Amino acid sequence: MTRVSGEFDVKITPQPNDEFGAMGIDKQYRGDLVGTARGRMLTAGDASKGSGAYVAIENVSGTLQGKKGTFALHHVGVMDKNAQNLTIAVVPGSGTGELAGLSGTMTIDIKDGKHFYTLNYAITR
Repeated sequence: MTRVSGEFDVKITPQPNDEFGAMGIDKQYRGDLVGTARGRMLTAGDASKGSGAYVAIENVSGTLQGKKGTFALHHVGVMDKNAQNLTIAVVPGSGTGELAGLSGTMTIDIKDGKHFYTLNYAITR
């Protein structure tokens, strides 16, 4: 596996009149992954009490260490009394272009209001 990292900006937009807490996701990735992402997230729980869950799919388009293409990420997050468990994985078979055969996992860290990612990946053809 190859490990890469960088920073990203994210804008989350609540979708009106949605009983599942649907949100739109727009991201700008910088660093070893340069590109954009758009996605959808469903949420439930009570964030004011530090508890809830979400699932999301985001479609990423860009360049990963010089390789151009697209791929999808699948998110599953659970928070219970502010203890978080987050899993983000590349959707199998979603890579296109030079990213065909991409697999891997991503972690996210938030420090001083800034978002950082680490992506562990492999490309098998």
